[in-house]
Amino acid sequence: MKLYYKRYKGDSVLFKVWLSVCIILFLSACGGKNTPPDSQQQTETKDTTATASNKKTIVFFGDSLTAGYGLDDPSNAFPGVIQRKIDSLKLPYAVINAGVSGETTAGGLARIDWVLKQKVDVFVLELGANDGLRGIPVTETTKNLQSIIDKVKARYPDAKIVLTGMQVPPSMGSNYITSFKNMFPALAEKNKIALVPFLLAGVGGNPKLNQADGIHPTAEGAKIVANNVWKVLNENL
Repeated sequence: MKLYYKRYKGDSVLFKVWLSVCIILFLSACGGKNTPPDSQQQTETKDTTATASNKKTIVFFGDSLTAGYGLDDPSNAFPGVIQRKIDSLKLPYAVINAGVSGETTAGGLARIDWVLKQKVDVFVLELGANDGLRGIPVTETTKNLQSIIDKVKARYPDAKIVLTGMQVPPSMGSNYITSFKNMFPALAEKNKIALVPFLLAGVGGNPKLNQADGIHPTAEGAKIVANNVWKVLNENL
């Protein structure tokens, strides 16, 4: 935590975001019934807990792509777009955005127990991209993702799980690229869970749909990402 403090202290906006995340996660760890674990910014919804409205809960557990890094309004990240889609269809689901920018699968595994304090009916697992960019061995990433899936199944046996596939840039080398890409369908098949083949399909590599960093989608790009997820998620609601 001290490392993150030093990293964000010089930037007042990021420091406030970091501080908000710490407070929310702390309250969650203490068992706050109406305060689900949160992301860099929580997707704004009319109801963020199923308990409050008898809605079922969809938890999006991921990194900056889920959190909406760089967007003026984090609710424009793909989980927020999906919440609006759900509301328009009058479906009884509330979205919880549990995305944290910079998250690796190891980091996700470390905080999954906190997130699971919130009841989960559908769990969307969007992690692995930061592992790939760091060149973390695929065997390690696979192990972490499997452990997260195991924890969700153990805590909520009836929950539906959706895994989102990711790819890494060519600079990572052909062997790593292939192993990383194949990891996601292999995990989905092994665990009999749904798979979004490639989260950033139609967005990745398109400058018009990505922010200046070339990695994170713009608001328009996030709509396409949401559609990629919705095609699979819709079948599990």
